[in-house]
Amino acid sequence: MTGECSAWERGAGLFLEIMTDLLAPKISDISADGVSLSGDLTGEQLGLADTDVALRGTVAVGLDLRAVDRTICVTGVVEGTAIRQCVRCLKSFDDPVAFSVRAAYERETKVVPPTVQRDVPHKKKAPPAVEPKPEPDDELYYYAGDHLELAPMLREQLILAAPMHPLCTDDCRGLCVRCGKDLNEGPCGCTEVPGGNPFQVLRRVKEQLREPADRQTGGGA
Repeated sequence: MTGECSAWERGAGLFLEIMTDLLAPKISDISADGVSLSGDLTGEQLGLADTDVALRGTVAVGLDLRAVDRTICVTGVVEGTAIRQCVRCLKSFDDPVAFSVRAAYERETKVVPPTVQRDVPHKKKAPPAVEPKPEPDDELYYYAGDHLELAPMLREQLILAAPMHPLCTDDCRGLCVRCGKDLNEGPCGCTEVPGGNPFQVLRRVKEQLREPADRQTGGGA
């Protein structure tokens, strides 16, 4: 029993190590030849709140990291399922998520306050160092220390991948504006507004309010 428990603990430690390497790989392990990372991550591991993106299970992440001078280029794919709320019928539905990742990391530099320097005669100033520039399509991030923190980048990409107006289906009929019935389940008993123009509804309400006053004026004549 003790041996089985020890084996399970070793397995759990290996799983934890793999997840740690996926979300925080060592900078020294990333070379010009590149390194590939893959695994399944939960919303909790990515720091996602339900108000950001709710996930159905885990998301599969596959990343390739490559060092180019002082820049680390990250490419890969993210696949999974998100739980969204339809903006028309307000029901929750599963939405497949699949997008590519393109990011560039540069080391965060500390801002040093300027100091007064005296000009030294007959001494040439060194030319400014040329920093490598990421590709135009790459999202730029910064890192500090000995590890690359990938969770904030992945979390941000998942949030940006969410649609502005999620729909359960393209032809979702939504809710009745009067009784609130889900029109996808069938018509309600409310009278349909001719033309469906909100200005016509407002015009009809004004006419109904004006009718009693017209009757009083006509009766008094």
